[in-house]
Amino acid sequence: MKKLVLTIAFIGMGGFAMAQQTTPQDRQARAAEMKQRMEQRQQENLDQMQKDLNLNQSQVAQVKALQDKRKAEMKAQFEQNKMDRQAKMEEMKAKRAQMDADMKKILTPQQYDKWQADRKAKMEQRRVAMKDRKMMKKPMSTATPEMK
Repeated sequence: MKKLVLTIAFIGMGGFAMAQQTTPQDRQARAAEMKQRMEQRQQENLDQMQKDLNLNQSQVAQVKALQDKRKAEMKAQFEQNKMDRQAKMEEMKAKRAQMDADMKKILTPQQYDKWQADRKAKMEQRRVAMKDRKMMKKPMSTATPEMK
């Protein structure tokens, strides 16, 4: 009986694990759905503003144009930040490569190999620590109001 229960539990867990995998089509569908919801929410907010402030059609059109302009500016700013981040990452990569070259000149081959192994181990420790921190934060963000 215990084996049966454990088998069913493992099969169920496997099913949940498989359900978590997403495909590019799933992501695209989710992105399209989110975009539609955001547009709907924007329209609802605009309708509510029209009702609350007693706006005429001209004012509604102007407010919508202003909101669309702001949205475009924010998107452009996001893209600029993305490019800046990529440039900074490339710069950091070049500096790291330069440091490697300089260290290779200074250290003996054995020392250099040990230095690289130590650096990779430290990087892995940081990666695990970051993953643990993210895992610790998730339950807190999904807490219900009663738990807070």
